[in-house]
Formats: sequence, structure tokens, C-alpha cells
Amino acid sequence: MSMAQVIHKKGPPEVMQWQDWPVPEPGPKEVQVRHTAIGVNFADTYHRGGVSHPWPVPDCPVVIGFEAVGIVEELGSEVTEFQAGERVAYGIPPLGSYTELRNYPADKLLHLPKELDDKQVAALLMKGMTAHYLLHRTYQVQPGDTILVHAAAGGMGLILCQWAKALGAQIVGTVSTEAKAEVAQAAGCDFPVVRTKEDLVQKVRDVTDGEGAAVVYEAIGKDTLQQSLDSLRPMGVCAAYGHVSGPPDPIDIIKDLGARGSLFITRPAIMHYVAKRSDLEWTARDLFKAIGDGILDANINYEYALKDAVRAHQAIESGTTLGATVLIP
Repeated sequence: MSMAQVIHKKGPPEVMQWQDWPVPEPGPKEVQVRHTAIGVNFADTYHRGGVSHPWPVPDCPVVIGFEAVGIVEELGSEVTEFQAGERVAYGIPPLGSYTELRNYPADKLLHLPKELDDKQVAALLMKGMTAHYLLHRTYQVQPGDTILVHAAAGGMGLILCQWAKALGAQIVGTVSTEAKAEVAQAAGCDFPVVRTKEDLVQKVRDVTDGEGAAVVYEAIGKDTLQQSLDSLRPMGVCAAYGHVSGPPDPIDIIKDLGARGSLFITRPAIMHYVAKRSDLEWTARDLFKAIGDGILDANINYEYALKDAVRAHQAIESGTTLGATVLIP
């Protein structure tokens, strides 16, 4: 038995209930993990509210969350690559990290380098792996590229800014307030733009001598997609990986993409980029190195006990948080 945040009916933050949650013996290919730190992602609020995106959510009662660090307690009968007492981490489903103890598939579990901090990895893993494929595979950022990062002061945006700066990019980033502009700039954003005060498209054109950005990392969706497309150079890439303002309107491939300069648009999702064990290990290896080298910092500004996860979700949905949030069992 474990204590967990259990959802019996999907809805607002208050539907999470702190209660006992049964944890059986691990299956043959599972590892039982006792959590030491749990990452909180905006997608968790989708899952809690009943939106099965980007992953399906099981029927209630259910425990959400897909990112955590912990210690191996027990091994399934067919597991040979992990040992009891070993530090491990994971950042992809199956859901169920909002609990003290859980079983997790061995083929998706990662060995955690001893020099890395539990909280940093719990706060960075899923977002860091997302940043890895966005910056290295969806579009391979090159030194001198100008890129546009939406929500640049959010947990995901700060990681993109830090890593893209290390790759030699020039970064334009959107934020909602002057305070967030300062946070984004400290993370490497060269030109933070407060969306309610500045013309984003004109700013991108100004800093690129009229050419436009090589890639835009679109996390807002409905409110910004057309501006994002207007900000791209010919044959530029729009990586629409999030939609916090709601799903964008349909795209006309002739008018919206062809007429703007043969643009590319994609809806990248982490489950496709790490579906193979080799890709998962490569992504995690590069991410762990970036953390160890000091390129990335999780910017953990909020830490809650797991039993207070309701408060954590209320804060995230208020739109006032800066940086990352972690839960501690």
C-alpha cells in the first residue's frame, strides 16, 4: 500500500484526494520504485481535467503524473538490468507518478548518474527530453540561427532557451509580463517580447534583418499560431508542441504555408521520438550530460509535499508561476 493523489472523477485540482493506493508485487518486466522527487507538468492538469493529451488517461480511479526520480525497491522476475537500491528516473508514461511507491516498466526506466540531483532531474526529465528532440531532431538548431520560443519564462521555455543558447542560437522569446521577461533573459533569451506590449512579428523581422526565424517553438496554440507562421523565414519550421490557449484553427496548406514561403509545420510528440529504447537512452544521455555540464538548470521555484499537490495545480493554472515545480513524497 502507498499514499497517492487519487482521482475518482476528473475535474478541477480539488478532485485529487490524498489516500491509500494499492501497489501489487511488480510484474515480470517491472521495477518497483519508491519516489524521492516527482516532476509537475502542465500536461498533468490536462490529464486531471479529463483531456487525454498528449497521452491517454485510464478510467477513474486513476493516479496521474509521468515524471519522477526514485530508488529501486523490488525487481520483476525477468528484470536483470537494474538492482535494488539503485537510483532511477523516468519521464514518460504509463501515468502514475503522483504516489509514494509504484511499479514501472523496466524498458522505459533510466539509470540515474550519481552526480545528478534528484529534484533537478525530476523537474527536468520530460521537459529536457522534449527540448532535446525539438532542438536536435524536429529542427537541428545551428550556430547563428534565430529561433522563436513561446512562453520563454515557463518551465519548458527556460530549458529551450538555456540549451539553444549553448548551441549558439539567437533567441526571441514571448512572455506575458516584464518580470517574466527578466527571467527569460537570464536564461539566455536575447530578445524577450511582452506579447501585450510589442509586435512579435515585427520584432523577429527587425532582429533578423527582415528574413524571419529559422524555427518557432509554438507552445501557446490558438492565440499565437498565425503570428508564429508570420515570423518564419522561407522554408522555416513551426514545431507546434503545445496549445495552452486551446487548439489552433485549421491550417490552409496553400494560404498559410505555401504563400508564406513553403513553410513546414509539425506537431511533434515525445512518445514518437523515444519509442525505441536506443532513442530513449540517447536522449537521456545527452540530457544528463547537459545537466552535469551546467548547461541546464531546472529553475525550481516551487516545491510542495506530494500531499499538497492540489495547491501545486492551483498555482500552475493561475498562470503566475515562474520556472519548475516539484512534489516531494
